[in-house]
Amino acid sequence: MRVLVIGSGGREHALCRALGLDPAVSELHCAPGNAGIASVATVHPVVPTDPGEVASLAVRLGAGLVVVGPEGPLVAGVADAVRAAGVPCFGPSKEAAMIEGSKAFAKDVMVAAGVPTAGARVCATPEEAAAALDAFGPPYVVKDDGLAAGKGVVVTTDRAEALAHAAACERVVVEEFLDGPEVSLFALCDGTTAVPLQAAQDFKRAYDGDQGPNTGGMGAYTPLAWAPAGLTEQVMAEVVLPTVAELARRGTPYTGVLYAGLALTAAGPRVIEFNARFGDPETQVVLDRLETPLAGLLLACATGSLAAEPAPRYRDGAAVTVVIAAENYPADPVKGDPIEGLEPSAKDAYVIHAGTALDGRGRVVSAGGRVLSVVGTGPDVASARAAAYEQVSRITLRGSHHRSDIAAQTGADG
Repeated sequence: MRVLVIGSGGREHALCRALGLDPAVSELHCAPGNAGIASVATVHPVVPTDPGEVASLAVRLGAGLVVVGPEGPLVAGVADAVRAAGVPCFGPSKEAAMIEGSKAFAKDVMVAAGVPTAGARVCATPEEAAAALDAFGPPYVVKDDGLAAGKGVVVTTDRAEALAHAAACERVVVEEFLDGPEVSLFALCDGTTAVPLQAAQDFKRAYDGDQGPNTGGMGAYTPLAWAPAGLTEQVMAEVVLPTVAELARRGTPYTGVLYAGLALTAAGPRVIEFNARFGDPETQVVLDRLETPLAGLLLACATGSLAAEPAPRYRDGAAVTVVIAAENYPADPVKGDPIEGLEPSAKDAYVIHAGTALDGRGRVVSAGGRVLSVVGTGPDVASARAAAYEQVSRITLRGSHHRSDIAAQTGADG
């Protein structure tokens, strides 16, 4: 099978790595890719949010499967164009991808489906936002209604900061704060059937001790030994399957991966957010543990045959990933600095490229905010964590920073 992955980040490198290990994949292509992806796939210059350009590339390559990684192309309708060109595509339609493209739409779907989530108000003016903040009280949760690359959420006890974020956005969703450890669960969907992947936990704040601004994620780990028994089954029954059914009822069947970001509150799991794609950096650890060949699962979703597939299998042990971010991330990251020490020092660690590129001298340089994701593996979380940080210590990037406490504590303290 010839597979084309769309995107250029860490999630896409992790997808390419997993697809490259699948014996059913005869050729692997990625557009536009990055410096690390270029070592495992043939890369093609393409504007990933241009539906016609992506569809044309898929047809020209004779792709048997297209996997759309990022949210931007999905919301732009890239999956629709690929399917219209007759190529199987893993990724929701433009309409279904609004589950991430609009927080207000997601809340509407959840209410209609009876999905447990935080109370919320959609606000279009500063006055509406102020009233909502007063209604819910601190800690204040203010979300940009549209796409914001994982950085459109402010959680703060400072009312002025919350109001300033609301004023900077065209429309926001103000929510009640959900207290409890957070869990990420991916579900593969073919429009009617959905199956879960292994749960993970990520770390959103930029600095140690969950301090600093929200980011797209600074690290993650799996499995979650502390998670309540039956959690995955409960989330599938109460969250994923009702959401998939509601989207199908609206005439927008969901094909792709549905990411549920959850808070495990005293009243049970509550949805913090939905994403229409694999989360980054959770993808790195979940796919590392997945034993079932990936291409067959994604193709089954794209062709509506997921119900015929056996349940996904996982390798024993654990995986931990640590993100190395550029200087001044997440505000205005510095780009163009050379990176050294990328070669794995041992078989239990490897490097996933996110924001990287090759300069005119053939050197790998920083080209984004979250530059690298270092994955460590081992028989348990502690050993996987040690392997990841040992590899991190060998990498040099001027001005870079990373959290030193990823997976140091788990569960309610994670």
